[in-house]
Amino acid sequence: MNVRDSEAVEALLIAAGHTKASSEADAELLIVNSCTVRQKAEEKAVGKTGYLCTTGKIVGLMGCAVKRLGENVFKKLPKLNFAVGPRALGLIPKIVSDGRFPRLELGDEGLGDALSAHTGNGFQAFVTVLVGCDNRCSYCIVPDVRGHEYSRPAREVIAEVRALVKRGVKEVCLLGQSVLRYGVRNPAWDENDSPSPGGYNEPFPRLLEALSSIEGLERIRFTSAHPAGCTDELLRAYRQFPQVCRHLHLPVQSGSDRILADMGRRYTRSEYLKAVEKLRQFDPEFALTTDVIVGYPGETSEDFEETRSLMQEAQFDNAFIFKYSPRPGTRSAAKEDDVLKEEKERRDQVLLADQEKRGLERNRALIGTERDVLVEGPSKRNKSRLSGRDSGNRIVVWDMIEGSAPAPAGSIVKVRILDAHAQILLGEIV
Repeated sequence: MNVRDSEAVEALLIAAGHTKASSEADAELLIVNSCTVRQKAEEKAVGKTGYLCTTGKIVGLMGCAVKRLGENVFKKLPKLNFAVGPRALGLIPKIVSDGRFPRLELGDEGLGDALSAHTGNGFQAFVTVLVGCDNRCSYCIVPDVRGHEYSRPAREVIAEVRALVKRGVKEVCLLGQSVLRYGVRNPAWDENDSPSPGGYNEPFPRLLEALSSIEGLERIRFTSAHPAGCTDELLRAYRQFPQVCRHLHLPVQSGSDRILADMGRRYTRSEYLKAVEKLRQFDPEFALTTDVIVGYPGETSEDFEETRSLMQEAQFDNAFIFKYSPRPGTRSAAKEDDVLKEEKERRDQVLLADQEKRGLERNRALIGTERDVLVEGPSKRNKSRLSGRDSGNRIVVWDMIEGSAPAPAGSIVKVRILDAHAQILLGEIV
């Protein structure tokens, strides 16, 4: 989401007549995009901004840390020129043009401009379909800093994706804090929209149906999800539309019913695993990734072992594991952070080691299969190889064929998998 927000601000500044600098040293205007989901992330952003404020250039801070800090941002950073919250990013060109500093903007003004602004580069694009969150999980500060849930009108999203495809985009990733809640809080479709040809009633599967009809759009991804959204209609959309990639990021956070209830996650261990089973019954190779928190207040060794066993049962393809960090104003921040730092680290390392083995097993099972891979360009580690991703968002690397032109970025090629590591598949062009 922050990558998307940064791109939107870049596009708006370029449209206002500014030129992107080649480096920090060459820039006249420097903007730091901040995250506050964990304390360390906020500290890094504020620390970097403080350093930039010593350069004598125009410096702005944008994003979630601004919303959390409010007026205190100028106490922490007295030389800061402007600060803009995550729903006021569209105001940045005007703020820079006016030159009235210091200035703080925390409202929703300019949100529409930022949502639809894109730079003209690349064959992949992020498209925000839902902003904010109403889930109110006990540990999460996102609802406080990103505001109430708002679903963009479907016709607006469809028009944006059509325009992107005309510019050469082959793959879009639809963004929302809990994207499967699209159209729940406010209607995304109105009575003037055409009815669903496939009889879809739920707003998000209906959006997938509409986007799948756009000629030239090869792939549709979306993130992040919640088990409650894994409905029969969503499964039907996966089955019916080959453009919808067979990968879902489905955060679980814990495998303990007691901890899940305290977190306010609104599902049980059993309900979560039923959602996983639905997806895997539909396609055994369906790729599932997740988020897990270790060291949540009151998490016992037994709770941790339940998380460990759930991860094994779910057979995740990859997992992002976080050590609990209390955030100001959240419900869990009122609890004692009673799991020792050393124990959080131990649990983190145990789950990482488990996932390394599991990821390797899942990937090795794909050896001998042929994957349709969207070419992204030369491999980061070896420029003589090409790299891309299959429908399951797995990284695939293969050697260029000597004497022939490499497949262009944005094209789809068929790769036979010859070997596998925990995080990567190795193959050859078929």
